[in-house]
Amino acid sequence: MIAPIAAIDTWIVRYPVRSSFKFFRAFGGHGATRDTVLVRVTDTEGRFGWGQSVPSHTWSYETVETAQSTIDRYLGPALIGKDALDFDDVWRTMNRVIAASNSTGQPIAKAGIDLALHDLAGVVRQRSWGGVTGKSITLSWTIDPGGDLTQVGATIGEAHERGYANFNVKTGLDAVFDLEVCREIRRLLPSAFVWVDANGGYDLDTALAIAPRLADLGIAALEQPLPANRLTGYQRLRTQGALPILMDEGIVALTDLQEFHRLGCLDGVAMKVSRSGGITEARRMIHYLQEHGLHYFASGLTDPDVAFSACLHLFAATGLPHPAALNAPQFLEGSILRTPLLIAGDQATVPPGPGLGVEVDLSHPFLAQDASASGAVL
Repeated sequence: MIAPIAAIDTWIVRYPVRSSFKFFRAFGGHGATRDTVLVRVTDTEGRFGWGQSVPSHTWSYETVETAQSTIDRYLGPALIGKDALDFDDVWRTMNRVIAASNSTGQPIAKAGIDLALHDLAGVVRQRSWGGVTGKSITLSWTIDPGGDLTQVGATIGEAHERGYANFNVKTGLDAVFDLEVCREIRRLLPSAFVWVDANGGYDLDTALAIAPRLADLGIAALEQPLPANRLTGYQRLRTQGALPILMDEGIVALTDLQEFHRLGCLDGVAMKVSRSGGITEARRMIHYLQEHGLHYFASGLTDPDVAFSACLHLFAATGLPHPAALNAPQFLEGSILRTPLLIAGDQATVPPGPGLGVEVDLSHPFLAQDASASGAVL
């Protein structure tokens, strides 16, 4: 069975932001939009799959404009005529057309195509991609007080009203304030599952000082305490052993994970499907974590709709052991799906149907109506 690729189309999709979050404050905060690139891959039989690239220029070097132009001008044309079911060949082609830097080149752009191919593969085979429809993933609520300690109680109250019981905390700007936040969280939530994500914001001395104090508060793990290239610092933190040290931004491909593990830089990874170029590489890394007894946490890039569905499929299929910091339901409004994803409280259900189980409404007002395309039907 083959499915030659006939066309790859993209649209810009703009989701309204419902509340303040550190990665949105830099470009407008409340009232801004979370912009993504919707991808459709169509084969010569007219079957198609949906994917989504979710860049954020405050988190990585990729932007919505670069993701769309990379797909339209480079990746898309190179993939026309390729078998959509031959993932190895597709990835060899994409990595040849957009070369690596320190790791995979433009992984967030490539993720949009990878997700669309997994969706299309399920459509062609008429089965759900992960085979776990109906299962649910427990979500974690993001606490991002933005320098205001009084916001901690308010956001926990909102989380409880929405049915959430587990939390991840954004830190990294001021260690003294971060400890105050975590103490307040523990005062209000003495037994909740909580982990901290510094997004590379600490220097080594600060991280070494704060890790034992976070451990004393019962924090489950410290994610990305240092910038991704401070490898000797990560080795020091692991030797200290106060908390499990998770890497995030620096783990883009399996080769990164293998190398940093061999160097003794990490205890585990906070997996992001979009950061890793999609399901293909993320699944390989998850299997490595499981085979080597490393911690497997999960988060995202405020992934809406299609990308969110892909995360649910992969995390459910691979037995994610902890609540997932997939925070689009917390921070974004609306859906471009004809049947929105089922999210009840902190339980997000893997959608039924072939592939990723999504059906996009191309007339939705969130979409820029003029699609960009790579290739034409063969």
